Amino acid sequence: MVAKNRSVLILAAGKGTRMKSNLPKPLHAVCGFPILAHILKAAQALNPGAIGIVIGHGAQQVKQTVLDNKAAWGITAPVEFFEQTELAGSGSAVKAALPFLQKQESVLVLAGDTPLLKAQTLEEMYQAFENAKAGALVLAVKVPNPAGYGRIVRGENNDFKAIVEDADADAQTKKIDEINSGMYVFDSRALQQALAKLTPQGPKHEYYLTDTLSFIKQAGRPAVVFTSTDYQQALGVNSRVQLAEAAQIMRARINQYHMDNGVTLINPQDTYIDAGVEIGADTVIASGCYLLGSTQIGNNCTLESSVYITNSTIANDVTLKLGTYIEESEVAENCQLGPYAHLRPKSVLKKGAKVGNFSEIKKAVIGEGSKVNHLSYIGDTQMGAGVNVGAGTITCNYDGKNKHTTVIGDHVFVGSNVNFVAPVTVHEYAKIGAGSTITHEVAARGLAVARSRQVVLENKGVKKND
Repeated sequence: MVAKNRSVLILAAGKGTRMKSNLPKPLHAVCGFPILAHILKAAQALNPGAIGIVIGHGAQQVKQTVLDNKAAWGITAPVEFFEQTELAGSGSAVKAALPFLQKQESVLVLAGDTPLLKAQTLEEMYQAFENAKAGALVLAVKVPNPAGYGRIVRGENNDFKAIVEDADADAQTKKIDEINSGMYVFDSRALQQALAKLTPQGPKHEYYLTDTLSFIKQAGRPAVVFTSTDYQQALGVNSRVQLAEAAQIMRARINQYHMDNGVTLINPQDTYIDAGVEIGADTVIASGCYLLGSTQIGNNCTLESSVYITNSTIANDVTLKLGTYIEESEVAENCQLGPYAHLRPKSVLKKGAKVGNFSEIKKAVIGEGSKVNHLSYIGDTQMGAGVNVGAGTITCNYDGKNKHTTVIGDHVFVGSNVNFVAPVTVHEYAKIGAGSTITHEVAARGLAVARSRQVVLENKGVKKND
């Protein structure tokens, strides 16, 4: 159910100078999704009536990325964009979204560089805000090193007094380890009134959103602090080092989630699983595996070391041996791949199929129970059930201009070192002799041999040295 009295505003206009990148900071990826996508997904869990995003640096790229991926990220709330033309602090960013605030009852304000925040925390913040009938709420966390963060200053009764930015803090204030996370909930009308009172502050003459809490308190509305014990979710990403740190923390969360749900990770510290991956119970994953994108893996699978899978579907009871590489493909139950097998995009393996050592499949269907075991390339091919493909078989699918299809019927036996020059069809139960180059259709139950007769000339071999 959509909570129409709730809305979310994400401040994603910053340039991210320390990232030293042409890519806008909110679009840098953490465990398979842009930073901004993680924030949007957490916000969506509140079922808000609307989501606003303040954009600035790389505005059009950020906007288009969200619009292109909104559905894939599971964002169903209406999303509006507001461009901050003057990058003069968080208060200036929120002012850019005044048309959004004017339509809302309350608003959750989030920083656009905090991919580790949790939906549960946002829900708890909103609940605390509503229960306190507050004008403003700030999420506070205690951190090991508060340098660079705004400090939460409390009054005599331990209630909210002020937020002091690091640049403005005196020595005593800098000792405070409870910091402002950059996440707030506001009564929208109270926030608009407070924004009108902001004046430039600090050495950069910026408009501090933090000052609005004091203004709201002075106006007689409660300003409250909600404290979380998990400081990591407030960590902002402002450099490549912090990007790597955020990915490491998120990866540990993801791995723990899967282990808690019945997946065995032999070495979690050396297993890389994106946030969008699904894995069934009793699957065992060895070291060095990468499971990326929208990959889905079934129950009772075995992934040996250094398996790489992206945007693919792996059914139950599949064995992926050492070094198997799978891209945008489908593998049915009871299949076996590897070691060092490669499925390129749009490959489909039917139930019980096998692809073995150093074999490559591209945009092909390998039928139920069929085997491509050794050193073969099968591309642009429709292969039936029960086919046996000998070592070194190649489908010659490209004529220099166009790709052509090879069709291999059920229960065909293909000898070693065969070339299929597409387009070509081999019907069911046919046999292809080893070393053949097949350029024409082969009838059902036929035997095709297309190679030169062996000639042995006596005493024409390599001479021995006496």
